[in-house]
Amino acid sequence: MSTAHRVALVTCATFPDLWDDDHPLRDALRERGVIVEAVRWDDESADWSRYDLTVIRSPWDYVARHDEFVAWAHRVPRLVNPAGIVEWNTDKVYLRDLAAAGIPTIPTEFVAPGRTWKPPAEGEWVVKPTISAGSQDTGRYAFPAQSEQASALVDRLHAAGRTVMIQPYLQAVDTAGETALLCTPSASGELSFSHAIRKGPMLTGPADGTIKPGDETITPRVPSEAELEVAANVLAAIPGGTSQLLYARVDLIPGPDGTPTLIELELTEPSLFLRSAPAAAARLADAILIRVTAQLS
Repeated sequence: MSTAHRVALVTCATFPDLWDDDHPLRDALRERGVIVEAVRWDDESADWSRYDLTVIRSPWDYVARHDEFVAWAHRVPRLVNPAGIVEWNTDKVYLRDLAAAGIPTIPTEFVAPGRTWKPPAEGEWVVKPTISAGSQDTGRYAFPAQSEQASALVDRLHAAGRTVMIQPYLQAVDTAGETALLCTPSASGELSFSHAIRKGPMLTGPADGTIKPGDETITPRVPSEAELEVAANVLAAIPGGTSQLLYARVDLIPGPDGTPTLIELELTEPSLFLRSAPAAAARLADAILIRVTAQLS
């Protein structure tokens, strides 16, 4: 008699029954006979060894305990995406690696604690910590009018031992919007394009310190060939390759010359916008079953 596969979908105390966009994945797995449990990443009573696969989904309170979260990831067996990727991808200094690989990225100044930061003389800029989730502690500032507010955020983050990143605010956010390309394994197991969405503008002013999942206006989008090409190049630049990954999200915005430019590569706990593409949850559930079967064979 066969035993049902058991999968943990990792969440946090804020979303004990998962972020609602993950419900389609949960339901698709259950329709396939999989035992699915939503488990907090910091649940000390959790026995991760009892799961055939542990899938990171919405552990968005890890930011204040980043080192603890990375250490947890390295302890969990059969974790996707894997611990090495979690460690690399949860600190946005990874953008340096991708820029060095030739990926078009937004010009970024990284300011570590102890370094002096000189506010820009003019323009609109985004200020945020390199370790963040759900746009927490992320703000949009107009200079010089809001220089003091921006400097106060930098000082607060530095006092907490956090590195800050400063980027120009691209006006295309307000017009074209961001394109998020979601990639999951194909039937052959290769990570490939699944669906895309448009994210409308969310940053309207200074940071207020809160996590804001779901604040964006999300609509389906068909990506351009140029966006698909840049996304493929981003995936090709991931350390260790993509065979280890269950999902990836590539967030792009038109740069000043219109070239698709990388905002973020989300490999740890991205919203996958499964409600925006009805077949996406089924494809991801099938990919999880294939991964589980391969591990058990």
